Amino acid sequence: MINDFNSAEIKIFSITEINKLVKQLLQDNFPTIWVKGEISNFIEASSGHWYFSLKDNNAQVRCTMFKGQNNEVKRIPKNGDMIEAQCKIGLYEQRGDYQLNISSLQQAGLGKLFEEFNLLKQKLDKEGLFDDHYKKTLPSYPNTIGIITSPDAAVLRDIIITLKRRNKSLKIIIYPTPVQGQAAPKGIIDAIKIANQRNEVDVLILCRGGGSIEDLWSFNEELVARQIFSSKLPIITGVGHQTDITISDFVSDLRAATPTAAAEIISSSHEELIGSLEYFESNLTNIIQHKIDELNQKIDLLEKGLLSPAQKIMIQYDLIIGFKNRIQMAINSQLQKYQEQIKSYKQNLNYLNPNEILARGYSIVLNQNKKIINKASVLNLSDKIKIKFYEGNVEANITKINQDKES
Repeated sequence: MINDFNSAEIKIFSITEINKLVKQLLQDNFPTIWVKGEISNFIEASSGHWYFSLKDNNAQVRCTMFKGQNNEVKRIPKNGDMIEAQCKIGLYEQRGDYQLNISSLQQAGLGKLFEEFNLLKQKLDKEGLFDDHYKKTLPSYPNTIGIITSPDAAVLRDIIITLKRRNKSLKIIIYPTPVQGQAAPKGIIDAIKIANQRNEVDVLILCRGGGSIEDLWSFNEELVARQIFSSKLPIITGVGHQTDITISDFVSDLRAATPTAAAEIISSSHEELIGSLEYFESNLTNIIQHKIDELNQKIDLLEKGLLSPAQKIMIQYDLIIGFKNRIQMAINSQLQKYQEQIKSYKQNLNYLNPNEILARGYSIVLNQNKKIINKASVLNLSDKIKIKFYEGNVEANITKINQDKES
């Protein structure tokens, strides 16, 4: 009977106490573990936390992954994904529900991909494909740059903008190829071969934006790596984000942290070019002047060493003076030629200066994000724009949009 027990001898727990005790037992007895299962009932809360269930054929369990942990996940999972998750077993005390608190997750099978990555890396490294003495020197001032990437990639526009911002005279040739999926490895290999056969660029940028390890796997294929290594044209890789490292990065001539960084590395700005030209001009002038001084010194020594009769001395003297004058004229002519070339280069560079273009009556239209507007189709009525002139700027609101180029 319920009235027969002695309450003084029996410990009676509250529900709160029981839940706290069970939670503590779970935390103390189950260290961090890895589980594998299929995601279902996935919810991304407004707080940024993720709530979902993991299931197999016979059971399921609730899971939580808080914002601080899921920020590191490159791709938001979806229902039906098979994942491997690092977690601790916990208890939600208010409901008495036990759950898995996820600290990290990855697509199931990534362990095999990492194993393949390391095996190929060791193989190619042993063959010497990563050795520095095989790395080709990048051109200091390339005239034409080739880009190997998807024509639909957003990163392509970023690279072109960066290159043109730094040097408007650069020529750009795009070698389109898929950079993700089954067709990507062959497409990348063919693009490198075509670029080498045509030999129309000074350097190649092989790039794509960020993604999961599966998205970037084409750049870990052995045949792609070997084609990069065998390229006669120097290749810069800019694949994914700074933390993404691929086999292609090891065999390329230079690895950039991002595609945009690759564009920055290979292009020289107008200011850098002008500075280099001024340095070359000064250096060339010093070399020529040193040569003139050296020849004058030789002539002086010859004059002092002449012990012939007076007439012979005069003849030799005239010959020497004539020789000296011809040398001086030739050197001056060559110096003037180089100075005129340098002046021409400076004028061409200054002509491309945005401020010089504005001075000729053109203007630059910027949106509220300070991005350049080059077509009416990207504007909407009531948009605010800024129009920059050679001297000063004005702000305006869009009241009418005309798509006709001739208007």
